[in-house]
Amino acid sequence: MASNGTNGTKVASEKVFLIWGGEGWVAGHLKELLQEQNEKVFTTTVRMENREAVIAELERVKPTHVLNCAGCTGRPNVDWCEDNKEQVIRSNVIGTLNLTDCCFLKNIHCTVFATGCIYAYDKKHPPGGDGYLEADPANFGGSYYSATKSKVEELMITYSNCLILRLRMPVSDDLHPRSFVTKISKYDKVVDIPNSNTILHDLLPCAILLASAGDTGIYNFTNPGAISHNEVLSLFKMHVRPDFEWKNFTEEEQSKILKAGRSNCELNSDKLAKRMKDFGVEVKDVHTSYDECFQRMKAKGIK
Repeated sequence: MASNGTNGTKVASEKVFLIWGGEGWVAGHLKELLQEQNEKVFTTTVRMENREAVIAELERVKPTHVLNCAGCTGRPNVDWCEDNKEQVIRSNVIGTLNLTDCCFLKNIHCTVFATGCIYAYDKKHPPGGDGYLEADPANFGGSYYSATKSKVEELMITYSNCLILRLRMPVSDDLHPRSFVTKISKYDKVVDIPNSNTILHDLLPCAILLASAGDTGIYNFTNPGAISHNEVLSLFKMHVRPDFEWKNFTEEEQSKILKAGRSNCELNSDKLAKRMKDFGVEVKDVHTSYDECFQRMKAKGIK
């Protein structure tokens, strides 16, 4: 075993990646990236809360790195979590902690793809103002999903083998149903609020770099800056679907059709950008990243 020289976490010289939640959207992108890099990668769908099965899977694959993309977000959206709280706890709290703990006991680095939807704009962090830092306490509990995520993060940070990446409104270079762009393009109306976003094309390679280096702790895993729904859809219209139209409504109007609240915030991603410079990687701002994302979609003929 060798130290990465940055935070002392030990990383084996020959990496073996095991992706939890292996049939999921983000997991699929990670698997493809790792295969392109000729890394040894496996996937699993073993339930995280089943301790015996988790241990057996870790012993079978013998990974050096676990990438945890599993969890319960709700279908078709987080409103589902309001009526299925026990299942949410079992997956997002018990399961996530169990997998992290099992990895810790076996000296395996564990990267958790978490969420930044644990904050909401306030007087200290207004739209266009300072973004939330990694150390800022969560202040949004408007949905049960977000409430469980903020609580489990407080516990996970105790583990010295754990890297926590806070994604927000992730977007892929296609119209996958889980992509933020796909979702808002199908809504009858959208609110127009600036938010941090995660462009997977740009940031998932950063996740592999951080995990491979043995980094631990929390990173706000978003492109720098914030972008509003209208700005996103305007770029979508410009590059991908010229005839696209949409309508807006207010947060108050939105709240009348939702069972749970929605997080709106900007995360400060300076820590991520600074760390990536160590690898010679520039993290593009969210507007540039979106523009390039839609240009790639157009080149693929996606409409």
